[in-house]
Amino acid sequence: MHQLASAVIIFDEVQTIPIRCVHMFNVALRFLVKGCGSTVVLCTATQPLLDKIEKKERALEILPEQQMMPDVNGLFQDLKRVEVHDRRKTGGWTEEEVVELVSGELHESGSVLIVVNTKLSAKNLCQQFKQSGIEDVFHLSTDMCPEHRMNVLNKIKDRLKNNKPTLCISTQLIEAGIDIDFASVIRYLAGLDSIAQASGRCNRHGLRTNHGNVFIVNPKDENLNRLEEIRIGAQKAERVLDEYKDTPEKFGNDILSPALMEQYYKYYFYDRKDRMNYPITSKSPVGRDDNLFCLFSTNQLSVDGYKRTHNQSEPAIVLRQSFQKASEAFRAIESLTRGVIVQYGKEGKKIVNNLCAAFAVEKQHKLLKKAQRFSVNVYPYVFEDLCKQGAIHEVQEGTGIFYLDAQYYSDEFGLSKEIVNEMETYTV
Repeated sequence: MHQLASAVIIFDEVQTIPIRCVHMFNVALRFLVKGCGSTVVLCTATQPLLDKIEKKERALEILPEQQMMPDVNGLFQDLKRVEVHDRRKTGGWTEEEVVELVSGELHESGSVLIVVNTKLSAKNLCQQFKQSGIEDVFHLSTDMCPEHRMNVLNKIKDRLKNNKPTLCISTQLIEAGIDIDFASVIRYLAGLDSIAQASGRCNRHGLRTNHGNVFIVNPKDENLNRLEEIRIGAQKAERVLDEYKDTPEKFGNDILSPALMEQYYKYYFYDRKDRMNYPITSKSPVGRDDNLFCLFSTNQLSVDGYKRTHNQSEPAIVLRQSFQKASEAFRAIESLTRGVIVQYGKEGKKIVNNLCAAFAVEKQHKLLKKAQRFSVNVYPYVFEDLCKQGAIHEVQEGTGIFYLDAQYYSDEFGLSKEIVNEMETYTV
């Protein structure tokens, strides 16, 4: 970290820091600020309570005079552009009921964004709208390569600019870093921070006479078993939404108020405080139950093991950290995925053909960089299933660079686990 000494470091969307990395993140920032003379700026519309976690020595020190926006409540009121409506109901919303709600909002406002939690929900809803006769439905998910998503976003922006009726169904990928403005937003129940981020895509530019409408709905059938962060966030959001329903005046009569957001983070951080040190298990490369914060600091379990096996009081070394094993166990993204190049459009097909024919593929840096725009990250079990079906191939044996058969990529939904296109035939 010495290379960041005396630097100005800006963290945008800091609320996306994984919960398991909080202690390491905070202590690293404290070192950079206090020991290295760096300046750190944390940017977010939904400030997590990084200064109020336990243990106190692992919390950030954020003084009132360090706030770049001192009057947060005043700024919140000045920038208010939406009204949030809690439409949760017992038993949850069916897809048919969501379609009915959206149809009304689309007729009333002209443009609607629906943000869901799973790719399956996005795909199913799209099909529901097509069956109901609603045209011009746009789909966004990480099953689509970046080039594909950007093309769809450009079409959406063009329609919104020309006031054409527009309906977009997206996973949470649209919640950060996307400058887009819908008249209405419907958000499937998730963490309150995600709900706030989705609301930022409603009346974003403040050009409408009235506030935009944001609706929170609880889906009946969405399965969050594989999405622990979203599932726990939704549970805590339900708790604070219930509190708001009982005493709205306590939270400024606004679901997105800083007071309610702080309450949400108190519940979310308190229940997850034991995961903030990046816990690991015996199945990790370290081979035991421990945590990365300990491995990077005192490494007490290793020291204790050394004392037992060597019959000594202390190891005769100063630096006792297990940097290598900690590095092997660390994952920036918890769920491991593998990149697969897809044959989206003429350019995607051209890239795959060039890689298959290239000499010394690993040295084709420009080509490989371009391929990133045409790649989709898939979970190991999906990768294995597609391999068994003969849908994934290596561009050249031994390179570890894989591409997807064109039959398994849809121009509407992206990567598919089933054949969606006819096999291309060529006449010579």
